Amino acid sequence: MVNHGQFHHHHRCSGSILQTINAPLPLVWSIIKQFDQPHVFKKLVKTCTLISGSGEVGSIRRVCFTSGLPGKTSIERLEKIDEEHHELVYRVIDGDHKLVNFQATTSCSEVEDENGIGNKKTLVEECYTVDVPEDSNEEDTRYFANTIIELNLKNLATVVERMVSTK
Repeated sequence: MVNHGQFHHHHRCSGSILQTINAPLPLVWSIIKQFDQPHVFKKLVKTCTLISGSGEVGSIRRVCFTSGLPGKTSIERLEKIDEEHHELVYRVIDGDHKLVNFQATTSCSEVEDENGIGNKKTLVEECYTVDVPEDSNEEDTRYFANTIIELNLKNLATVVERMVSTK
């Protein structure tokens, strides 16, 4: 006999954030794909340590946050890295934070400059799914995730555009 009360059916929500960066795709991708160095552009990350692997698919990192937001620590697994399509997928597998069962896909694509001047731009999209905590709702969970992702992507743009301007 199965006790159905022991299974919690979490509902999930998802979202997608876009950020245009005034820099060529290879440069933007070179920053995003460094699974062991999210602190280069994620301001809330204090430290990142690989606890298994060396940055390839299946690698697991421990991320410690500066502020306590979105939590104290996060254990994350690199699910996929596609060099050809500039796509990275990671999943949160453990940790002390609000984003339970969080999975994100970050992808980059080149955007032609509308003025035709040839300035290379990159469109970065981060799509995610996450469980809605029992003490929250879909709207608040999405707002929280979107806020953190927007902060990370805006900072990524700042970091990469600074690199371009100093060349």
